[in-house]
Amino acid sequence: QVQLVESGGGLVQAGGSLRLSCTASGSISSIITMGWYRQAPGKQRDLVASITTEGSTNYADSVKGRFTISRESAKNTVYLQMNSLKPEDTAVYYCTARGYTGYFWNSWGQGTQVTVSS
Repeated sequence: QVQLVESGGGLVQAGGSLRLSCTASGSISSIITMGWYRQAPGKQRDLVASITTEGSTNYADSVKGRFTISRESAKNTVYLQMNSLKPEDTAVYYCTARGYTGYFWNSWGQGTQVTVSS
């Protein structure tokens, strides 16, 4: 599996931008997909965006056109650029990786808080 370290969360006003980063270490070559989930208080953890090793991306409908996921393979890092932020984007954002080493596995980061004020 891999270890994931996130950074870039914080407090921003509505309409502002933030960029989250997630750096992986460990069995990098076994990663198939990386992505971001978020969990608001009292709600379930939901997928925000994901990206495969081939660069294919997937977004939740609520963030399409506002968020962009990208990866920098040389740095083993995935980014989530968040623009036009809304108060409803407030949540803890978790980086995740899915890979295969004879079996499928999932790894999670520790989470980073994003708070959007109105």
